[in-house]
Amino acid sequence: MCARDFIKPWFDASEELGDFIGIRFGRIPPESTEPEWMFKSHAEYDGIGGLADILRSKGAGIETLPENTHPAMPSWKPFFAMAHEYLLPRQRVRIAESRRSAGKAHPQKAPQAAAWHVFSREETARIQKASKKHDITVNSFLFAHLNAAVFPDIPGEHDSIPWMIPVNLRGKTARPKDTDNHASFVRAEISRSDDMQAVHRKIYAELEKGAHWGNWKAYSATRMLPQAARKTLIRGDRITSKWRFGAFSNLGEWNSGGELSVSETDGDWLFAPPAVSFFKAAAGCITWNGKLSLCMNLHPEISTDPLFARSWIDRWVESIEKNWH
Repeated sequence: MCARDFIKPWFDASEELGDFIGIRFGRIPPESTEPEWMFKSHAEYDGIGGLADILRSKGAGIETLPENTHPAMPSWKPFFAMAHEYLLPRQRVRIAESRRSAGKAHPQKAPQAAAWHVFSREETARIQKASKKHDITVNSFLFAHLNAAVFPDIPGEHDSIPWMIPVNLRGKTARPKDTDNHASFVRAEISRSDDMQAVHRKIYAELEKGAHWGNWKAYSATRMLPQAARKTLIRGDRITSKWRFGAFSNLGEWNSGGELSVSETDGDWLFAPPAVSFFKAAAGCITWNGKLSLCMNLHPEISTDPLFARSWIDRWVESIEKNWH
């Protein structure tokens, strides 16, 4: 293991505790409706790196990977500002009991509760246009409507949902391979009353604080931690400064000009982060050759029923369609 790699031991510990840590990628070939699923270990890759590795293996010519463009630079200051939060009580959000169909996690099995949706090029263009109209990013637009899909199954006593949003640090941190895990994250706590602009502001407020660098430095500070201690922290929901319900990740636009199209990459592509014990709902997006897709994994502690994941995807799509005018 590379001396710089302080993320891998955490995902290794998660896997040893029973989590499936494979990042989900799917290709729906032309004339097909069912994905060909592929998985890349989050101990070895992040979403961008995993996708690039798969595409390169299929003959796509990818020379460089997307880099971080936010002006915040590496610093220990955000870490020290948030350090006290690791000692605070955990405030957890639960799915309504009437909706849960929980099961037992299997360390070598991908979540059964998974679903997806692919928009047409025309629909994707409408989403992009609506985002510009509201003066927010496509990422914020999609994330706002993801919350609208999930909230109906959150009991009324919970007014907000805390999420993890990965941040690509390529270009500002060095790893041995460009496909290695370069992902830090920010935490966004979204309230039932938040509109799209409020969601957008919350994400960018965290970026402005450099929270992604604080979290990166936090993992760096644990590089000498014994593996048993990592497992204890994971079991106690202490792996991050605050508890998170789920993860939302958008890999952005790929193959927009068809430059990555070869016979083994044709079709539609899907992506979702792994659903693990420290973020149990995992939603991902990618725009491939002008077509946006949504995909979701649910940890077995939420549900083992694919129809449950399908209900969230359907609500997500419905909320998007109501607001893309």
